[in-house]
Amino acid sequence: MRNTVKTILVAGLILVLSISAVFAGGSSESSNADGKIVIEVWSEDRHDMEYVEQKVAEFNETNTDNIQINLSIISDNFRNMLQMAYSGGTAPDVAGINAIPINMLADTGIAMPLNDFIAESPEYQKVNDPYNQIYEGTNSKNGNIYWIPTGMRSGVRVIYNKDLLAQCGYTEIPSKLEDYINMAKDITAQGQSRFYGIGFTNASPFERLLEMSAEMSGIYYYDYVNGRFDFTGYKPILELGRRFFTENIAYPDQQGVDNMRALFSVGMFALWSNASQEAAVFTEQIPVQGFEWGVAELPTLTGEVTGALETTPSKGWGIISSTKHPEEAWKVIEFFQSEDFLKGYLEAGYCLPSTDYMASVIDSSKTGRLADFALKPYETVYPKPPAVNLSGDDYRTVFWNAVMGYVDIDDAIADLNKRYNEALDADVASGSATRLVIKDYDPMHPDQGTPEYLTE
Repeated sequence: MRNTVKTILVAGLILVLSISAVFAGGSSESSNADGKIVIEVWSEDRHDMEYVEQKVAEFNETNTDNIQINLSIISDNFRNMLQMAYSGGTAPDVAGINAIPINMLADTGIAMPLNDFIAESPEYQKVNDPYNQIYEGTNSKNGNIYWIPTGMRSGVRVIYNKDLLAQCGYTEIPSKLEDYINMAKDITAQGQSRFYGIGFTNASPFERLLEMSAEMSGIYYYDYVNGRFDFTGYKPILELGRRFFTENIAYPDQQGVDNMRALFSVGMFALWSNASQEAAVFTEQIPVQGFEWGVAELPTLTGEVTGALETTPSKGWGIISSTKHPEEAWKVIEFFQSEDFLKGYLEAGYCLPSTDYMASVIDSSKTGRLADFALKPYETVYPKPPAVNLSGDDYRTVFWNAVMGYVDIDDAIADLNKRYNEALDADVASGSATRLVIKDYDPMHPDQGTPEYLTE
C-alpha cells in the first residue's frame, strides 16, 4: 500500500495530517474498497508522527484482522474538535485522550470504558500492567477505566552545568532546599555577572522548581483527607524562594522557556529545572555547547523525601463510544500498546516506560539522555483535585507574585484558601463539582487511597 500525507484545514484553524489516501473524518466510513474495516484514529501528537505513521503502515499491510487504520493528526484545538465531531456524528473510533479531562470523557459519555476489554486480554495486561496504572481522576472515574498510559513524562529534575559547579567548588546537588539556594548564591557571586547560579522562565516558574520541591516535602495544595484546599504548608517554601530575588541570586531577566534554555546551553547560569522533555531539548533542539551537564533530584525542605513527586502519564488511547466497531477499535489499541510498538517507541526516546515489564524489554542505551530522567520510586500520579470555577489568579500565579515580593506571603496564602474553598463550596452546592475525599491518603503513595466523591 502506498501511503500519502494530506494537509487539510478544518474550520480555518485545525491542521489535519492523515496517512490515509483520503481523509473523510469520523467513524461513519466503516469500510474501504478492499472490504477492510476502517478504524479512524485521531491523535494530537506531532512529535512522534514519523514513527507512528511507519508502524501504522506496517499494520495495514500485515494484520490478519481485516482492519485498516486511518490516522489523523489534529495539531490544534484537539479537545474541541473531538467534541464537535462527537456531537456531529463524525467522531473517530479511537483517539489519544490522555490530555482530555476525565469529566469530559466520563460524564458526557464520549469515551467507552475499557474494563471488559482489558480483562479479556492477557497480553495487554502483561505489557501494560493496567491495574497498577489506574489513576483516579486522570484515566479512571468511579471504577471505569478510559485509557491506560503507554509511558510517562518524569517529574521535575535539577539540570545543572557540571563544569560551572566544579569551577565554583561543588561536585553535587544539595538535598536541602536552603543549601541549594546557598550554592546558587555562591555561584552567582563568583560569576560576577559573567554567569549566575540559577535561571527561571517567565512561564510557570513556581511549578518548575518550588512547587515540586514542596511535593517531595509532603506539601500539597489539596487536603484529600478533609476534602478542602489548603495552601498553608507552602509558607516555608515561599520564604526560601523569595531569596532568589531579594538576594539577587537568579539570572536577572526571566524570559520565555526556549530563551532560558538557550542561555543555559551556553553556560549563562548553572542550575535549571524541568522534566524529561529536556533530554531531547539539550541534545537535539538546543544542544548544550562546551560543557558537561548532569541531572539530579530536586532538593526538599529537610533533605528527606516525605511526599510523592508528580509525574505525567503519556499517550493513552481510548475508544469513542459512537464507534460501530468496538472490537476492531480495541484491536487497534492492542496494536498501539503492544510490546513491539512500544519497544521502538520508548527506545526512540518519546517518553519513559511506565511499566516494569517494558523497562526490562527496552535497550535503555538507545534512549540517550532520557535514561538520566528514569522514574524514581517516589514518583506517581496524584488524584485530580476538583476543578473549580475560580475568580481571580490561580495559585501558581499568586505564589510566584509572592516569591517576587509583589504580595505578602501570609496574605497570599489566606487569599488562596478563601477563594479556592469558596469556589469549591459553591460548585459542590450547584452540582457542577463533587468534593474528593480520600480518608486513607498517604503523601508518599497518593494514588493508592480510596477515593470518595461527596455531593456536600
